[in-house]
Amino acid sequence: MTPEMRLKKAHVRLMNHPETALYSGIILMGQSTVVDNCPTAYTDGFNKRYGRKFIETLTDEELRALVLHENLHVALNHANRFKREFRKNPQLMNICADYVVNDVIVHLEDKSLCKLPEGGLYEEKYHNWSVNEILRDLKQQMSKPNDTTDGGTGDGTQGDDESVVPQNSQSLLDSLKPLDEHDFNGDSPDGVSSQEEMTQAIENALKEGGIIASRLGVKQPRAIAELFEPKIDWRQALREFVQSSVRGSDEYTWRKFNKRMMANDLYLPTTENESMGELVVAIDTSGSIGQNELTEFATELVAICDTVTPERIRVVWWDYDVHGEQRFNPEDYGSIKSLLKPQGGGGTRVSCVSEYIKKEQVDVEAIVVFTDGYTESDIEWNISTPSLFMVTENKNFTAPPGSTIVFYDN
Repeated sequence: MTPEMRLKKAHVRLMNHPETALYSGIILMGQSTVVDNCPTAYTDGFNKRYGRKFIETLTDEELRALVLHENLHVALNHANRFKREFRKNPQLMNICADYVVNDVIVHLEDKSLCKLPEGGLYEEKYHNWSVNEILRDLKQQMSKPNDTTDGGTGDGTQGDDESVVPQNSQSLLDSLKPLDEHDFNGDSPDGVSSQEEMTQAIENALKEGGIIASRLGVKQPRAIAELFEPKIDWRQALREFVQSSVRGSDEYTWRKFNKRMMANDLYLPTTENESMGELVVAIDTSGSIGQNELTEFATELVAICDTVTPERIRVVWWDYDVHGEQRFNPEDYGSIKSLLKPQGGGGTRVSCVSEYIKKEQVDVEAIVVFTDGYTESDIEWNISTPSLFMVTENKNFTAPPGSTIVFYDN
């Protein structure tokens, strides 16, 4: 039987099996071909390629595991969801992504369906962990004291440059070589015109497969189930929080038009209220918040200020302690993105924000905390000011009593 015939047979077996029928649409999506110039296998996030000589070394169970491995990378949209991280450190991200997909394969109930080929990365510790959770754990392992370069901080973070890998930790990466290759260079794969089109195709394929899987009563793996969780519009939640913190009643003014509606050729008044006090924006700089997140957040902050103008915005930079602040008046709001100067990069202790506000006796009307959510478990938040925690990663983060929390994907 030729490698092409064996590949087709593996596809049919996986598509017809109750535990893997969910991925039927993904398997049929894009091109799945046998090639001569690939040592193992790879995917560009849409198409899948399998090395001819490598297939010949595999049993049917191992080939099915390899096929499922590549299609899980596609189903989880690793190429698009983590494209920034893959550009910075492809070797480390390949390891994290492989741990996630191989965990799904190993925990199939039918052990006769798939068997990881020799060299496939798997660690029971990472069962049901996300890519970000594994990435954080591996970074901590590589950033132990006396095991850093100038780019490391020695306290479990990588400083401002997340692509820096301590030299002495390279041995850890070399010992965790992924079985396959990932062609996640950020370009649109053959067969789709944009990353957005690819993401939509993946979502549609999973929905189709999900219908089959639900009829068979198969429980979805955590990594897949999270893709179907309803997404919160964190920008809308942020705007509503700030607007709800305004004292008094809003008034409409025609002195400036609503810029969001002007894009639709609708010239409407904006709301104006002169009674909003100071807004504190506390930004976590412990190492997991990158420049892209800061820029996105600052852009939305400018839009908020265009609707509800605080008397002042105080940006507080913190990790284990508060390292500095920047104060902006209304005339500065349009330039916040270029004026922000992050400080810090050590451990993480969100309690320092409330301590700082109390110590400095800041007369603040609302607080927005921007963090990855990996903070101390016993947060001391001894202030009654309305507070909103914007959490980028840790879904297990618990906000202090009386505060509001919003999770979103970075």
